[in-house]
Amino acid sequence: MKAQLISIGNELLIGDTINTNASWMGQFLNELGIEVTRVHTISDEKDLIKITVQKSMEESDLVITTGGLGPTHDDITKTCIAELFNAKLVKDESVDNYVRDLFKSRNIPFSESNSWQAMVPGNCEVLFNKAGTAPGMWFHENDCYLAVLPGVPYEMKYLMKRRVASKLREVWESVGYIHTEYLKIAGIGESTLSDQVLGDLTSFLNEHVSLAFLPSFGQVTLRVTGKGETKEQATNRSQKLVDFIKLKAGPFIYGSSKETTLSEAVGEILKSKNLTIATAESCTGGLIATQITDIPGSSEYMLGGIVSYANEVKVNQLGVKKEDLEQVGAVSKEVALQMAKGVSEKLGSNVGISTTGVAGPGGGTKEKPVGTVWIGIFGLGQHFAVKAFFTKDRIANRERTSVVALEIIRRLLSGMDELPYALKKEFA
Repeated sequence: MKAQLISIGNELLIGDTINTNASWMGQFLNELGIEVTRVHTISDEKDLIKITVQKSMEESDLVITTGGLGPTHDDITKTCIAELFNAKLVKDESVDNYVRDLFKSRNIPFSESNSWQAMVPGNCEVLFNKAGTAPGMWFHENDCYLAVLPGVPYEMKYLMKRRVASKLREVWESVGYIHTEYLKIAGIGESTLSDQVLGDLTSFLNEHVSLAFLPSFGQVTLRVTGKGETKEQATNRSQKLVDFIKLKAGPFIYGSSKETTLSEAVGEILKSKNLTIATAESCTGGLIATQITDIPGSSEYMLGGIVSYANEVKVNQLGVKKEDLEQVGAVSKEVALQMAKGVSEKLGSNVGISTTGVAGPGGGTKEKPVGTVWIGIFGLGQHFAVKAFFTKDRIANRERTSVVALEIIRRLLSGMDELPYALKKEFA
């Protein structure tokens, strides 16, 4: 089944609001076996809304719009839809009563603009919205189904999960199933993973099974999708490829869920081994500590961190030698090693990790250009540092450094000797 999505709102076009709705709905519909062929982002302009909805309905089995259902003058979506279908707006008493009771319970004055929320085209089926005041609307016109939903993300998601999904199953009982698995990989480039580790996968790929490479900072997510008439068939069709990838790339895989993060994977290993960690960060400015503590329950293994941005902090808090800072500089193997050992000993952790580098965009030299980073590791019988070179972009350098640092820790805890991206250990 083919679907098109229409996001309505000037705020989406000028950048005031990021359109997260379309990506979420695309994934949601994909898991139901419905293929999204096009996404439109359009302004609050009456003729444009009507033309876009009409053309999309002519091309698709399903069209979903979001936005323009509020109580203010710029919310014109349902008026446009009513005009498109030559339908009158009528009051839905159940919606009106719900909105009035909601305002009363919150001790908020009720105005006529709020009453407008209950006005819907007479040819629609109301999708009752308990997550907000604007109801969704469901239409079946000209052999196409149309869902008109609020633009507020949590209201849209509520209606998609609670109302639209069941309608779709009613309409298309044989819509089929899609089973998707995500394999999270770090420490190896996309091309190296494809060419040298996985090799030729064409024997696994066909109209029922597909593979996508989704790269991000220092990581690659593999999305394996299987299609079938039943959920079991979809799962079975994709499983051979999943098993092969795990066989070939097993050491590089740190998670089998789209939501799994590298810091979460590291935390699980630390917790299982009853180990603790502490961080000493300069160029990453506390980013690694933030990512570790983003995980619920991280207090079991995360003791703390020191953001030693200034050299004085490196010396006074971490025990870095002044003479090393003067002779080789803060961005050096010597300082990275001392930082990692210093934070581990000061906070009493099993593992200490440090970062020091030239994040940019300024501060680089011929010997230490922007993107030069040293990562230090202390603990579990090892004390070494790793030198890496990243980009000219400050944010990218911080992100990549945190990924590489966490992946080094993951491999160390997992008993792997090989470092990410074939980096080399330089020992104390």
